[in-house]
Amino acid sequence: MGLNNLFQGSSTPSDLGGGSLRLDPDYEKAFIDRWGTVIPPVPHNAASLRRQNNAALGALMRQLPVHDGDSITQTEIPYASADGTSITLHRFKPLHNPAYLHGGGFVSGSVKLFSPDIIRYAVSTGLTFYAPAYRLAPENPFPKPLQDAYSALEWLQRHAEQEGVDPARIAVMGNSAGATLAAGTVLMARDRGLTPAVGKLLLIYPALDYHGRNGQAEESNSSLTKHLTWTEKKNQIAWRAYLDGYTGAVDGYDSATEVSQYAVPARETDVSGLPRTYVDIGGLDLFRDEVLAFGARLAAANVELELHLYPGVPHGWEWMAPDVPVTKAAIENRCRALRGF
Repeated sequence: MGLNNLFQGSSTPSDLGGGSLRLDPDYEKAFIDRWGTVIPPVPHNAASLRRQNNAALGALMRQLPVHDGDSITQTEIPYASADGTSITLHRFKPLHNPAYLHGGGFVSGSVKLFSPDIIRYAVSTGLTFYAPAYRLAPENPFPKPLQDAYSALEWLQRHAEQEGVDPARIAVMGNSAGATLAAGTVLMARDRGLTPAVGKLLLIYPALDYHGRNGQAEESNSSLTKHLTWTEKKNQIAWRAYLDGYTGAVDGYDSATEVSQYAVPARETDVSGLPRTYVDIGGLDLFRDEVLAFGARLAAANVELELHLYPGVPHGWEWMAPDVPVTKAAIENRCRALRGF
């Protein structure tokens, strides 16, 4: 039951192959062995999506390889967001300084749920991770989650000496909706002239455009659609919740014309001046096309870019199959990118 939100349609082996796109064979075997009998419900609103996501994330995180969490000191630090709301910044400390923004489709997830993932990166890299417990939609739509993330970055810069952090070597990292916030945070830092500038940006299968697939409608018979774990339905629920109350972005979801580029990073027309950027995405991810398009724009703007497209895997694949070669390669690439900036 806990994993039902992750899978679309039937998850039986007969539904997993065929078409011009196919699953990575190692991932497919691991997926079938672990989750092949899961039958998913379809979320109808933000509340049902939250329940399903949180249950699934808890189950998936328990599948991750066990790391020595005892070697990581976890501390909760209060800080004020832009509107004065007190937010908790979670510090996972062996040594150093990235900020981690968890996923969950804007409406779900938490630092506690994602702590096994954060500990994995902290142990593997020897870096200290700061993870803000940003507020969730729909109760707290844009700009509040982004304000929470940006205020955490400002707090870390102000307290860099106290924290033993080099303020010029702060990376901002996020996955899925957390990567949306990471991209928005770094765009805002650039435009506001935050000094020192963010040292590196890591975007793990980011949601960059509320249209999904660069505005293309999801086709029920397409080769990609049958493999999606994060579907267009879930994507619409998530974006509607996040953009609720923002001009032009509720009922006029598909024709919103006044949404900030900080909320929807794909809308930013000038990506020059962004820090060195690492991006990865699965070849069977709803966000594939928009991520590749964004990467091309970064490269054209001469932003130092490392981009990985992993064939045969969908959104969030590394939690569903943590031990397969494609997952190990992705985790190592992310850790190398963190260690090397």
